[in-house]
Amino acid sequence: MKRHLGFILALVLLAFPALAQMEKSDKAASHKAGVAEAWITAWNSHDAEKLAALFTEDVMYEDIPFGEVNHGRQELRKFAASEFEAVPDLKVELKNSSIQGGHGSIEWLFTGTDKGIFKTGKQFSVRGASIITVKNGKISRNVDYYDVTTMMRQVGQLPPAENTPDK
Repeated sequence: MKRHLGFILALVLLAFPALAQMEKSDKAASHKAGVAEAWITAWNSHDAEKLAALFTEDVMYEDIPFGEVNHGRQELRKFAASEFEAVPDLKVELKNSSIQGGHGSIEWLFTGTDKGIFKTGKQFSVRGASIITVKNGKISRNVDYYDVTTMMRQVGQLPPAENTPDK
């Protein structure tokens, strides 16, 4: 009986550090997932200051489809303000995210009405992804990838895709 009790006590003592480490890992994962959620919330706030606050002072934010590169918070604020003006009902929906070791991805759905990108007044919905680098809880690098061709088709800037049967 003493032997079993000693064995159980040893297991309990060994389990505490492992449980503490699991709790730390869960908190870190939760914080990292929080970065993606904060990114989505900031875009949906339509507030350039709120968005810029998520990034380091020397952030590099790149929009691949339009070839826009913004260096620093000041340029990012201007970029965000122009997006909010161009798409006044801009909405970003989080689809998935994964952030580990300071690097990660945020998958999203971007919807709105084109008032200033192509000035068509038409609605669009496009999927995309952002590849990010996080340093000390802030995003230091953000590169957006999305299908601008789909967006252009939806707002009438390109003809609809033709569905041609295989020959």
